[in-house]
Parts: sequence; C-alpha cells; structure tokens
Amino acid sequence: MSTETGDTLPNLVTIVGRGVPSNYEITVDGAIELVGADPLEEATVVTDHSAEGSVDTGVMRFRFSGEMADIRIVDWNGIAAPDSPSTPAVHIDYGVSARGDST
Repeated sequence: MSTETGDTLPNLVTIVGRGVPSNYEITVDGAIELVGADPLEEATVVTDHSAEGSVDTGVMRFRFSGEMADIRIVDWNGIAAPDSPSTPAVHIDYGVSARGDST
C-alpha cells in the first residue's frame, strides 16, 4: 500500500472470522479498497463505495475514506449480528496510519 493510499483512505474496517462461514456487506460514503489480499482469491467484490464477500477464518481488512454508511454481517444461517454469536467481529478505526497494514 502506498503512502498516498493511506492518506486518501485514512480509515480501516477489520472483519475477524470466528470459524463459521459468514457473509458481509460494507458500504461507505467515500472510496473503499481491500488491503493485503487479492479480491479474486478472496471472492470479494469491491466497487467504488462498497465491498461484499464471505469470511470463515482469518482477517479481512478494508481501507476507506469518508464515513461508514452501513455494514451487514450474517452467519451461514442468514442470522445477522448481534443475534448470532457466530458472526465475525468487526472493528472500525478512523484516522489510522497505513504503516501497520500488510500488503
């Protein structure tokens, strides 16, 4: 990730899988990009203002500009967070330096 990207996409959303297949949809009012992974390998769809995909184990990170508009996480049964203890944990950090990201 370039320093320019870290400056133009200063916010970070992290999705941490809990070992159960789950789907996510993220929408922001700015730009968004996947960090440190190949969208084709991860079966992640990233458009100008949104990202969607699935996670079982591991961590998915996205850098974005603007504000978080919406995030929807559902487990393999379609039960949304917070009603399902199996849905991934989500962390949203604003104004985060790009130095800690792995690319």
